[in-house]
Formats: sequence, C-alpha cells, structure tokens
Amino acid sequence: MLLSKNLSSIKGLDSRKAAWEIIQAVGGGAFADFALERILNLYSFRAIDKALVTELSYGAIRQRYFLDCWIDYLGKIPAKKQPPSLRWLLHIGLYQILKMEKIPPSAAINTTVELTKTLHLAKLAPVVNAILRTALRCKEKGHLLPELRNPILELARNESIPIWLADGLITWRGVEDAKKISQAFNRVSPIDIRINNLRADIKNVQESFNSFGIKNKLIPGCPHGLEITGGVGEPKNWPGYKEGKWSVQDRSSQLIAPLLGPLPGEKILDACAAPGGKSTHIAELMNNEGKVWSVDRSSRRSKKILDNSERLGTKCLQLLVDDSNHLLLKYPEWKGFFDRILIDAPCSGLGTLARHPDARWRMNKDNINELIELQSKLLNSLASLLKNGGKLVYSTCTIHPDENINQVKNFLHSNSEFLLEYEKQIWPGDNSNGDGFYLAALKKINK
Repeated sequence: MLLSKNLSSIKGLDSRKAAWEIIQAVGGGAFADFALERILNLYSFRAIDKALVTELSYGAIRQRYFLDCWIDYLGKIPAKKQPPSLRWLLHIGLYQILKMEKIPPSAAINTTVELTKTLHLAKLAPVVNAILRTALRCKEKGHLLPELRNPILELARNESIPIWLADGLITWRGVEDAKKISQAFNRVSPIDIRINNLRADIKNVQESFNSFGIKNKLIPGCPHGLEITGGVGEPKNWPGYKEGKWSVQDRSSQLIAPLLGPLPGEKILDACAAPGGKSTHIAELMNNEGKVWSVDRSSRRSKKILDNSERLGTKCLQLLVDDSNHLLLKYPEWKGFFDRILIDAPCSGLGTLARHPDARWRMNKDNINELIELQSKLLNSLASLLKNGGKLVYSTCTIHPDENINQVKNFLHSNSEFLLEYEKQIWPGDNSNGDGFYLAALKKINK
C-alpha cells in the first residue's frame, strides 16, 4: 500500500509504513524474508531507504518481547491485548527510541504519530504520542524496566528471546555465556561468501570486489571464504555472481563439506540438500569428478539446488526429489553404496536466529521434540547406505544439545559399527563470528 502524495512528503514516513507492513505480515504468520521482499517491491526506495526499512522491521521483530515489556510497563492495556496494528506501531516507535542511536527521537515520535493517523487509528494518536514520549523520558533519565530478580526472566526480557530458550541457554552454558549468546542473536550477521574454485580463486574475486567498492577480508579457517565488510547494492548484482564464481554461505556452514572430505571419483549422498549450498561445495571440492546425489523431499526447494548447480557449473550433481528416510526401500541396491554421506538435518535453527529475526517466535519445545525424532530416523535409516570404511557427517544449524551431542551419542549407542572421529559445537558470539552450528564426523568400521 503506497502513501498519498501529501503523506509521502513527510520525510521518512513511507519507510516507517513499509516497516509496519512487514511487521504486520510477520505477526500474521508470514516469514520475515518473504514479507520484506514483497513489501519492498511495492515501493521505489533508494538503497538507504531499503536499509532503514530492513533495520526497522527486522529489529522490531527481534525485539518483540522486549518492546512488549515496555508497552506493558508504560501503557494501561498489556501489549498482547492491544489491537495488532497498534501494537506493531508502538514497536516501531519504541524500537527507534530505545535501540537506534542514529534516529533523532523527535523523528521517531513524530513519524510514528503521523503514521497512526494514516492507518485509521487517529483517535489513538494521543496514546501513541504519550507512550513514546514517556519512553524517551525514561531513557534520558536512565530509568530501565523494573528488575525481575530472576536470571531466566531477566535474560528473556532484556535480550528478547522466549523464556524456554533463556532457561535452556542458562542450563547449557551458565548465565554469562547465555547472555553473550543471546546478544549475538540480536546482532546483524555478516555476509560471508564461498569462492567456487572451479571458476575462480580468492585473489581474483577480491580484486574484482575492490574495484567495485565492495570491502572484504579473508575468513580465518575458511580457505575459500570472504567476509563482506561493506557492500554496494544487492549481492546478486556483485561481480562474479552470475558467472558462478562465488556463493553466499555462512562461515560455519563452509566447514561442513571439507569435514566430509570428498575425493574425486567418489559416490556421495547429500541427504537433506536444499537449497544446495553444501552439495555444490562438495562438488567443487571433488573438482566435479565423481557423483553427488542431492536429495530433498521438497520439489520447490529442490529447484533451488538445480538453479545453484547450473550457475556454479557443478555438473556432477544428480538431483533427486524424495524422502531420504525411504531411500533404502526404493533403492535396495544402495545398501553399502556410498563412500560418504552428509546429513545436514532439519533442525530448530537456534544457531541462526541473528539471520532470521522471526525464527525465535516460531520455535517451541514441541517442535523441537518432533525434529529430534526426525533426525534420529534420518541417521538410522541412512546408516546402512554407507559402505564399510566410509564417513558420515551429521550437522545442524542449532545449539540444542538434544539435537546435536545427545543425538549423536544415542545413535552411536545403538549403532556400534560407527565410531566418532570428530565433533564440534559452534556457539553464536564466539570468536569465529559465524552462525551456531554442530558438526560430527562418524566412521563406519568393519564388524
């Protein structure tokens, strides 16, 4: 929905309205990335305006619980009992006042009040104005929300995460580390890319980026990785993307294919392959020699594997749309067939909350229990497809022990023909600056 000409002339109002529309869509069940793309396509924003819309919407979505607590503290009606349209408006205003240092408070308040008037909420404009101005006075005087005297509730509120997750983090890591991890959830993740060694090398990509004004630096521990520290425009428009010289992939994720150790000529199964980042990485490390079966049960997501493979020129990929749990039943000749198997399992995604601002509000304990059961089924159904002496890598982008260390421990307990060669839990906020990931390498031995 576009603003009228008169309203659009109010500086920054259209950016706030777009952000509100995104938050409203996510509140109604839409995924944040899809909502952002759809809403931005309705406007003719400059790059600087797109950045503001993204920061406002994603930031307010991340800070939903924290901002609700401020509404509860300052308003007469609790946040969750407010009309959603008003609740999200207050989130936009409060986020700017409490979390964005570069936005003048007057601009934050005035644009939010004006926006209230455009959304058939004019009668509530005085309420919005009063709450935002009170919040500003609290900030200026250093008045914070009342102390809760409960470390779990304090962490959940202050870092805006679900209470069950705050409880888990403190149990797994202790209060100080839990705070560090939670703070990482609320930082904007860097853009990492992986150089396609079939078509380029790091030096050439760096030179082309430098000439294009894209600031970058090497990623320690990722031989084909670059961190983008300052970009211009959309990554798909950067030099080398269309030519397949590189892919966007987080540094933690870049560790998985090398751990699998693929060699030219081998037969490899990527059991949960979409959108194809790890399959194509495996193919690149094999120098396109051998065969990689990329399996995913979603035809829509499998299309992304095909698109990525064609762009990168990884011709040794064989796409298969199927449920990996049923592969042995459908292809009995695959028993003991593969040299290496990668199970990058469906998971809660708790290691990637910084990249997906709405994910923390979608996941719950019941969802995680269902995922744990699915992960176990994948491990046990695919184990027989690996030949003796072969390697199986199990990975997730979560930090939940029951999906990671405990999952592998249970598998090893019931599958004595496997030995644990390596495992690592990467936590958000550690020195690597990557997403939270778990990696385990298992070797199948002759019994």
